[in-house]
Parts: sequence; C-alpha cells; structure tokens
Amino acid sequence: MQLHQIQPKHRQQRKHRIGRGGKKGTYSGKGIKGQSARAGARLVPIIRSLIKRYPKIRGYRVQRVFPAFQAVSLHAVEKAFKANEVVSPASLLEKGVVSRFGGKTPAVKILAAGDMTKALAFEGCTVSQNAKTLIEKAGGTVKA
Repeated sequence: MQLHQIQPKHRQQRKHRIGRGGKKGTYSGKGIKGQSARAGARLVPIIRSLIKRYPKIRGYRVQRVFPAFQAVSLHAVEKAFKANEVVSPASLLEKGVVSRFGGKTPAVKILAAGDMTKALAFEGCTVSQNAKTLIEKAGGTVKA
C-alpha cells in the first residue's frame, strides 16, 4: 500500500454555511436585522463589566468574619444623644450610629475621640480608659 492509496475510514463532515439557501434560508437563525444579525457579531455581555468590578471571594461557602466590636467615638455619641440619656448598643443602633452585623446588634466599644460635655449613662458598652475619664469628668456614668 502506498501513501496515495490511503483513504479515510469515514466521510468528512462538511461545514454548514448558513444563509446560502437550503435548510437555513431567509434569516438563517439570526432573526431580523440588528447588531447580532450582522456578520462577525460576537457581543461582549453587558454584565461582564459589572462582574469584573467585584472582588473575588475565594473558597467554598466563604464565611463572613465579623469584628469583635464596633468602635464608636465620643464625638459621634455627643452628636447623637441629648443630656441625661442612656447610651447602649440598642440605642446606638436606633439612632443610626452603629449598624447591624449579620442581623445582630453588634458589641460596641466607646473610644475617646472628641470631647464630652453632656452627662450620659453608658450601659452594656465596653469603654476605653481615656473615654471613661472623659465621661465621668462630664458627669456621666459607666455601667458594664
């Protein structure tokens, strides 16, 4: 047997060119007019740019890690509350100073950023040493 005598075992399947008559005539499965009906139409999905913006979260069923507490400055508390009011995680949430984490009221730590002029009662919040001195100096109280 010579090389020129070798023949394929199966017939080669012909590439189906659409829009040349035959089974896929008229619009050739591309619909009527428009960008997608034209030759060379390979559209980039619009949503692709949105998908590319988001950071990739790796791993299977990634668990969100919540911080141990949410830090709140004395300045923010001073702005949100009036004199002789009780400051607690629930009241801070109600006033919009802190936000929920995973549907739960977060643990709150009060930090000494800013001055204190109002006498406020702090309950159920962790308070830094400097913040405690500023609160007591203004006539407020701290309960653990």
